[in-house]
Amino acid sequence: MLKAAIVGATGIVGQQFIVALKNHLWIEIGALAASERSAGRSYKEAITDAQSRALRWFCDEPPMEEVMAMSVQNAIEMDTSAIDIVFSAIESDQAKILEPKFAVDKAVISTASAFRYDDDVPILIPGINSDHARLLQVQRKSRGWKGFITPIPNCTTAGLAITLKPIYQAFGLNAAIMTSMQAMSGAGRSPGVIGLDILDNVIPFIPGEEEKVQRETQKILGNFEGTSISPARFNVSCTCTRVNVREGHTESVFASTQKACEVDDVARAMREFGGSAGDADLPSAPEHMIIVLEDPFRPQPRLDRDTEDGMTTVVGRIRKDTVLENGIKYLLVSHNTKMGAAKGAVLVAELLIRDGYIS
Repeated sequence: MLKAAIVGATGIVGQQFIVALKNHLWIEIGALAASERSAGRSYKEAITDAQSRALRWFCDEPPMEEVMAMSVQNAIEMDTSAIDIVFSAIESDQAKILEPKFAVDKAVISTASAFRYDDDVPILIPGINSDHARLLQVQRKSRGWKGFITPIPNCTTAGLAITLKPIYQAFGLNAAIMTSMQAMSGAGRSPGVIGLDILDNVIPFIPGEEEKVQRETQKILGNFEGTSISPARFNVSCTCTRVNVREGHTESVFASTQKACEVDDVARAMREFGGSAGDADLPSAPEHMIIVLEDPFRPQPRLDRDTEDGMTTVVGRIRKDTVLENGIKYLLVSHNTKMGAAKGAVLVAELLIRDGYIS
């Protein structure tokens, strides 16, 4: 059993890592780390409000009692000598400093964007671009590390990249245009989106989000060229908004394909898409990467975000588009705090363990 440290353990994504690793077959929690403010306290004390004594646990699943009793370390001083994997759930500015420190001799799997766009850093979605993991050997050599850093994509990118993959594979792509309706949980708790700002409202701007989705989708669906990734050559344009939904990102996608295709062709390509051969055996992998529904009123975040424990992207309303060349349009729902966050990162760890990058 490999031991993992969770850095940023007291935050909402850190809590999701704790849930994702409960009774895991290959990985157990070996250390918890957070800011100096939480260091030296038990995890339960660290997430308990000092004034109200309210437990600031934000996951639907209950916390593990054995984890509640664990001591929280100062992330800057964390002892990683007995740790095999560092799961990073910290903000990008902190990640820039701490993640390279850990990567000198440990595998670092991050939810932060700090290193996503570096040439020697893959953005991995098992089943979509698992072969990009080979770039980690280039990273180790170029940086002189025994370990490495690999981030997961932005939570909005995940569902888009997953659903475009079978279309790109079967028909080619000229362009993809996406408008997102993103859940409040994607903004975190602090500073996050204030409830009264979003009630009876749509927030039309999420700073930096659109640029992230556009760059990451091209990198994820690009080709590994031996020492680097050549980005996919189709154009991506998006508008990202925040809506009054607790969890689950909904996205409206328009795609222009290189080969003409019908609605049934696209639905079949998505249904038959099994991801990279062999990745379905990973403990956190869904049985289906994509599920296509016929009901015109689906997908809906409340009904579909938890499909296969939030690891499956659900698609509906596949239609022809008459504006774009060879145009296809559809809607998707992707669970932003499961596949798009901690559990997606655990899935990456499983891939790298199975393929010998972590031992």
